[in-house]
Amino acid sequence: MATFTDVAALIPTLCGQLAAGESVAGAQASMMQMPDAEVVRVMAETAALARQVEQIQVAAAGVIALRSKREHGHSGLSASRGHRSAAALIQDLTGSTKAEANRVARVGEALVDDGAGSSSGDGQLLTESGEADTPSPPEPWFQPLRNALRDARVTSAQFDAIQRGLGEPPEIDTKFENDSALENGAELMDAEAIAAARENARAAWAQAAEQLVDASRECTAEELWHQARSIRDLLDPEGAEARFAARFEKRSFRTYRDQDGQKRANMVLDDEGDLFIETILAAAMRPRRGGPRFVDSDEQERAKSLIDDPRTNDQLAYDLILDVMRAGTLADAKSVFGTRQAGVRLVQVVDADGTAAPVAHSEDHVMSMPAAVAE
Repeated sequence: MATFTDVAALIPTLCGQLAAGESVAGAQASMMQMPDAEVVRVMAETAALARQVEQIQVAAAGVIALRSKREHGHSGLSASRGHRSAAALIQDLTGSTKAEANRVARVGEALVDDGAGSSSGDGQLLTESGEADTPSPPEPWFQPLRNALRDARVTSAQFDAIQRGLGEPPEIDTKFENDSALENGAELMDAEAIAAARENARAAWAQAAEQLVDASRECTAEELWHQARSIRDLLDPEGAEARFAARFEKRSFRTYRDQDGQKRANMVLDDEGDLFIETILAAAMRPRRGGPRFVDSDEQERAKSLIDDPRTNDQLAYDLILDVMRAGTLADAKSVFGTRQAGVRLVQVVDADGTAAPVAHSEDHVMSMPAAVAE
């Protein structure tokens, strides 16, 4: 295995400044003596080196994913080593998180050419049909992403963000095969028209991928994902409506207790609910989030008090949501809640002499709390 100084030799700015067998601590001590420009160069050079190493890692992940497919059964690469999937094997080898291992496996599998066929453990390549003259399939729409990753113009995280954001082009061949579409005057597409439509869709997705690759120089992976989703909705407006409806159907709110007995909540937001909640939080929390500075003296005083508030942002957000809910219950209780206004009702036992019990409880006796809280 290479020593740290062997690896440091690949970083030009750091090369020659470390003694043989030097540790990471020694390298950090050397960088503490460097001017700012040289430290920035070291970071840029290590990032470039990391991208090259990442390419090899992703390529290996692709081979592992290819040899671990479900059709290989227990003889697959991952299964033969006691792992349920390629991502599980990658996680065990790299010590990464499950999400990171899944991402590397996805990118690696996408990086493998479809025409490469499957490979046995001894490295022998076999085509799917077993015939040498099988025509090569057309390039996938994400071929520009493959090229960019191999040229180190995007990272694997950016590759995955763009590919997941754009998704797969819509299925053209089933677009007009339902009776309702025909009743509305749509014509059934013949095979040639379907092929042309598929090629147009592939070309549109490929062009979008190229544009996002160019934008990757100035955008983070999260920003690329959002841009890719927006472009996908522009390219496929009918699919955008279906995806919106699917997200709306998934909306939910549930509460549960964790192992310590504390009540927790899980909320799945649809698009409109997401915007509504974020708008509320942004309006109230903007001094904490680095929002615009206020000119009005009263607003400046309020912003200062919020910044100085000892509560964390999460605690402030929680208190804000509860305040909004309380305000809503008081606004028009009859139209919102029917015959009974929602609210927290506490029961506390009081003796004849006026001495209150040290605890109070909810109406259903499920939750109790100290008397001081009840007061």
